[in-house]
Amino acid sequence: MDGIDYTKPGSLTALDTIAPQMLAGMGSDPVAICAPVHLLVLQPSDAEMLELSTERFATNQLRPAAHLVEALLDLQRRPLREPRSAEMRVVGTCRHFAVLSCALLRYHGVASRVRCGFATYFQPGQSLDHWITEYWNIREQRWVRVDSEVLGAEIIDHAHDLRPGDFLSGGEAWAAYRSGDVDASTFGVYGTDNFGPAEIRGNLVKDLAALNKVEMLPWDEWGRMTAAYAGETGADYDELLDTVTAVCATDDDRTVADTYGHDDLRVPGNLVC
Repeated sequence: MDGIDYTKPGSLTALDTIAPQMLAGMGSDPVAICAPVHLLVLQPSDAEMLELSTERFATNQLRPAAHLVEALLDLQRRPLREPRSAEMRVVGTCRHFAVLSCALLRYHGVASRVRCGFATYFQPGQSLDHWITEYWNIREQRWVRVDSEVLGAEIIDHAHDLRPGDFLSGGEAWAAYRSGDVDASTFGVYGTDNFGPAEIRGNLVKDLAALNKVEMLPWDEWGRMTAAYAGETGADYDELLDTVTAVCATDDDRTVADTYGHDDLRVPGNLVC
């Protein structure tokens, strides 16, 4: 299988249906391109505080970035670079911040990708389910991790360039769990009882899909994921995830693409559409 061109959009990050003037004026600096995104999306909890209508929460279920942008423009037809009041934002999760950032970066020709994993900077002692974006820094020859949701906020002062340990991808978390370096009971979804190895398994598979430019919703399940969340998979599945982890760690996009072809790992086409 061919390698992965991260400068080109995938099916969920294409913005070719959006009027160019709505995407213009962001410059060429990757962080500047990501900067407006934190004023485009509203977390459901914040939307509840604003008492937005029930219909507004439907955008939380949108997968394609273009559909999110269309919903934004329906609320207020103005370029995305321009600040919006909270009432004029779409309701979404950290995944929506990450996907919009990735879509805008790719639209401007910047190699970028979404990562699914766990952030360590929201709650002390916990690694919480989270999605971020990373872009390829040509000068430094490295992937730079950006958390567009909290850019400019006080949560972390280097959201534009996350440091090792700030965010663990699904594979990084799985490797740390398998080696006994972390307590899996501290990995999970904030505000729920969903903590433990099953959450790491799920985020690893979602991260592999995202590396293949298929950026699913946080609650999407496919392959053996439902069984894994229920604790119904065994050593063979964990060994498969060990392989996925090793492949992701190499950052060899051809091998990442080949591995994604496994029946237990590939997102069904009907789920993407």
